Amino acid sequence: MPLTSSTPRASLPFRCRLPHAALAAFSLLAAGAALAEPLTVNLSSEASRPAANDLMQATLSAEASGATPAELSRRVNQAVAEALKLAKAYPAIKVQSGGTSTYPVYAKGGAIESWRMRSEISLESGDTASLSELLGKLQTSLAVSSLRMLPSPETRRTAENAAILDAIDLFKARAKLVADAQGKSYGIRELSVSTGGHFAPPVPVLRAAKAMSADAAPMPIESGESLVSVSVSGRIEIE
Repeated sequence: MPLTSSTPRASLPFRCRLPHAALAAFSLLAAGAALAEPLTVNLSSEASRPAANDLMQATLSAEASGATPAELSRRVNQAVAEALKLAKAYPAIKVQSGGTSTYPVYAKGGAIESWRMRSEISLESGDTASLSELLGKLQTSLAVSSLRMLPSPETRRTAENAAILDAIDLFKARAKLVADAQGKSYGIRELSVSTGGHFAPPVPVLRAAKAMSADAAPMPIESGESLVSVSVSGRIEIE
């Protein structure tokens, strides 16, 4: 039949080819976008700086055994009061009362045989010479339970700040190394910093016989150093 202006056109084949062509174009665009995505790399670095142990903390205790809690309280409280009074002569030393405990000592049959009481005080100072001297005097009546040397907050902060800069410089050096290997540049997308350190725990002090003189020699102390460490982790994109 001859075609006229009123005869419908067979447009169906054309409508079928158009979606296929659009799908092919979209696939090419998606592939191009995937190729354009930057390479993501996770990196980390660490750095450490020494920090002087310029802060000393000490714990001392008074202990006694006796027949009644009242007797123990009088003896222990007197020893602690005298220690606190002596410590007031050292304004550079921070003094704080600690815990006090009283408990019974039982005989084999289960009956209370006696009582025991323990009371603590804590000392802290950046003046290690003064604290060493005070500890020597307090050992005439109290037992030194533990000693701890550590950096003061200011000293630790200074070491941490220096270590942070070191760790970030190392992170950037590693990022550049990875980017150079790809022949491209990099950009930092995420970065986190965490701090820590290796600090000596409180050192137990073996009990020794009490000094017989109030002019006891200062307790020997070696301050040493602690290691302040910093770790940096993050994500870079190779562009």
